[in-house]
Amino acid sequence: MSENDPIIAVLLNEKVLDEARARTLLDRHEATGESLLSIVKREVSLDDEQSAKVLAAAHNIEFVNLSPDMIDPMVAHLISQEVANRYGAIPIRKESHELIVAMSSPLNLRARDEIELKTGYKVIPVAATPQAVNQAIRFHFDVANLTKQTIASMRLKGDAGDDGKSAADKSERLFDADNDPITKLVASIIQGGIDARASDIHIEPQEADLRIRYRVDGLLRRAIDIPVSAQREVVSQLKVLADMDISERRVPQDGHITVRREDREYDLRVSSLPAVGGEKIVLRILDKNAGRWSLDRVVTSAQDNKRIRDLVANPYGMILLTGPTGSGKTTTLYSVLQLVNTPERNIVTVEDPVEYRLSGITQVQVKPVAGVTFASTLRSILRQDPNIILIGEIRDLETAEIAVSAALTGHLVLSTLHTNDAAGAVSRLVSIGIAPFLVASSLLGVVAQRLVRTLCPKCKELHVPAEEECRLIGSTPAAKKRLYRGKGCHNCYGSGYLGRKSLYEILCVSPAINRMIVDGRSDAAIKEQAIGEGMRTLRTSALDEVRSGVTTIDEIMRVVDLKSE
Repeated sequence: MSENDPIIAVLLNEKVLDEARARTLLDRHEATGESLLSIVKREVSLDDEQSAKVLAAAHNIEFVNLSPDMIDPMVAHLISQEVANRYGAIPIRKESHELIVAMSSPLNLRARDEIELKTGYKVIPVAATPQAVNQAIRFHFDVANLTKQTIASMRLKGDAGDDGKSAADKSERLFDADNDPITKLVASIIQGGIDARASDIHIEPQEADLRIRYRVDGLLRRAIDIPVSAQREVVSQLKVLADMDISERRVPQDGHITVRREDREYDLRVSSLPAVGGEKIVLRILDKNAGRWSLDRVVTSAQDNKRIRDLVANPYGMILLTGPTGSGKTTTLYSVLQLVNTPERNIVTVEDPVEYRLSGITQVQVKPVAGVTFASTLRSILRQDPNIILIGEIRDLETAEIAVSAALTGHLVLSTLHTNDAAGAVSRLVSIGIAPFLVASSLLGVVAQRLVRTLCPKCKELHVPAEEECRLIGSTPAAKKRLYRGKGCHNCYGSGYLGRKSLYEILCVSPAINRMIVDGRSDAAIKEQAIGEGMRTLRTSALDEVRSGVTTIDEIMRVVDLKSE
């Protein structure tokens, strides 16, 4: 009987095969001598769970429908999070001298040997799906759980600051298992932020505790509260790691920490701010391995991508990016720089601060205290024979005048402005003090940008839109049935969203718009002309993403003024 083979029994039980197909596979196995597992892998379409069950059956290993609540928390932490992630494995329970370990690759003998060496127990592997194992690891090594365990074991010492090691040495060892409780606490906060994909970690003194919050996909999310008794030690440890003055608590300070996490290097920009109740610390997390941006990955719309490429193809002139802080302007600018970064071009940037190092490009950081401003640096840059100049931000008339002059004298100039839409950049330059005819002569185009959160692929579901949503999207009854929302799951920490994408409004300065700028026409008139020439507004781009099931009406209303048009 075909059911006597454990692999066939699983496939029949899962209703992947019927008896006839199972008999065919068995006959082929007997005729060719090829292993039944190889035949099944090649000829039968299986999902992750079915694959795990078949593999387990083939090697007489138990399969478990793993969930976080099946796992003993104390047993889970017999191995480090780094080992758990590396091998896709998490201990479930102890039985005498044996350790039952759920593994996504239960045949990995190297993983078994390392876990046995670290724990002293004989490993008994059980099979589980990769998704279930990863979810269990995220749950049991969540920053809240790690921090609670660390706090419980803490013996608060005097000053955790100087133990004779340099900041570089201490940051290299930050995630070592043998660290003291305060260092473990700081490490758990930082690794929690990195694992949560946070852009910033906020450490804020409150009356009763020290609040830790992560900025994920643009929004702050509460992570954990630490007893106020640990506040000074945590702040001191961070300041030591960042090479800041731990004795100075009255003035703001800046520093940075370099850490490695799962073979990736991160640069943490640390900022301290004296506040009522103590110092607030904010850490900006910069992934140093994310240095090679592709314009195709950043600007995913084919139409927007082509428009930006057409603008950048000009040999000289000025291109401006506009949008609020945190809208992704720097990422888009860097992706443009990567596009034009060739050996034949001399590219120089002046930034405040330089966030990422780009190979083959000269980057200058402004230092107003030392007299190194945007304007003074730009004058020096123009004597360095540049082809392309990136200016972090046009803030004043002096900087704007030099940028316009450079654009008119054969340089491609990239910069940013703070305006609500693309057309607003024209009036902003004029209000700064640039003559309209100079704006018209130098400006190639303006790109307005926003970032919207995208729906989590694991939990997004169809929903019936409300009347207000129907009015805004203006879609047909058939299209309305394709609207989605995020239910919330472990994968997205209950938010319903995972990751972000950019929306663009790209205004190209045509001859008609050039004349309108010279004539001093209003932003509204320029915008209307640009729309007539094919410009997609932020509102149009946002609603297209909703209709495509990428995001929601609630999310785009958070970042785009839908009633402005």
